[in-house]
Amino acid sequence: MASLPGSVDDTLALLAGGDYVADRALATTLYVTFKLKRPLFLEGEAGVGKTELAKVVAARLGRPLIRLQCYEGLDVASAVYEWNYARQMMEIRLAEALQDRDRGQLAEDVFSERFLIARPLLQALSPSTGGPSVLLIDELDRADEPFEAYLLEILSDFQITIPEIGTIRVSEPPIVFITSNRTREVHDALKRRCLYHWLDYPDSDRELAILKARVPTMPAALAHQVVAAVQTMRRLELFKPPGVAETIDWASALGALNRDRVDKSLIAETLGVVLKYHDDIDKVRTGHLDELMAAALGAS
Repeated sequence: MASLPGSVDDTLALLAGGDYVADRALATTLYVTFKLKRPLFLEGEAGVGKTELAKVVAARLGRPLIRLQCYEGLDVASAVYEWNYARQMMEIRLAEALQDRDRGQLAEDVFSERFLIARPLLQALSPSTGGPSVLLIDELDRADEPFEAYLLEILSDFQITIPEIGTIRVSEPPIVFITSNRTREVHDALKRRCLYHWLDYPDSDRELAILKARVPTMPAALAHQVVAAVQTMRRLELFKPPGVAETIDWASALGALNRDRVDKSLIAETLGVVLKYHDDIDKVRTGHLDELMAAALGAS
């Protein structure tokens, strides 16, 4: 397990070592997150690198990544813990057959940690031989509001209370990332327990650097054209503008087609890689291909 970076520059270097091209503002927020041992709440459009940041940090620090993917209806049994009812029932029947324990002792035995099934949040707060983990609570905005309230104890004190056992806490808390695509507002009580960073679309220079890191075999002229076209798409009134993930996918797709430059027909034929809604594809294909081509040619 690697040590935490000692400065903002070291944090930038840590991320760069994982091919994650961050700006200084993000590196500063992340460094402060490490120093203060506070959760980091990341908001931004889908595909801008929120989830990837947690993955890169875990890989570069050599820590286990524990991911909780949020969804509507997520509850404590799926996110925190549940009891192994089948094993408990077997234990009860065995004790009744042997008659070796009274009712009080049996109740204490079946509600012990050996019958507990740890889900992601409890796993992150349990001692591990691999050291403190990186906990990713991904797309919290997809979960229901009551689940946010449950998280408050965890994010404030890094502890979980299980009524049958008591309070479980760790001396060295995990590094916590919480992401949101802002499909709904997350409650202020949760945000107050975190540091906050809005992860925006990158500018042209940083997006070029991202492509160089993630698609190193891509010709420089094609990279400039792809970035110019994507940046132009983001200025259009689309339902879902392309994120960085789509830029990388498009660049990889063009590489798979053995193309070193774009043209109008190539853009039209591959829009489904970079845009994910029919209305957006139709809008670009019927009214903005010349604009994208002009941007691409101007960048090459």
